[in-house]
Amino acid sequence: MSIELPAPIDLYFASENTHDPSTIEMCFAPDAIVRDEGKAITGLAAIKIWRVETGEKYHHTIEPLSVSALGGKVIVRGEIAGQFPGSPIRLDHVFEIESGRITALEIR
Repeated sequence: MSIELPAPIDLYFASENTHDPSTIEMCFAPDAIVRDEGKAITGLAAIKIWRVETGEKYHHTIEPLSVSALGGKVIVRGEIAGQFPGSPIRLDHVFEIESGRITALEIR
């Protein structure tokens, strides 16, 4: 299934599936925050480390299944497959975007 995503979110998922953190600066604002697995990760350097660590830990891929907007946020439901119990699972990725960059991402 192919869905149309805002450019920084599309780039985020493309780089997530190739486990390439080199595009973080093109996706995220310098002071962006990511909330995942009960942690808050703030700033580009920390987000890059998070991306590398999760890629090495889970060896995962994500297929965006649907997209919706609510209260200024873009919510992407994705199917995540990888090396973890219960794989694959479906999670929501809740994005906030300003000036063409992701300012916040919550994975739940």
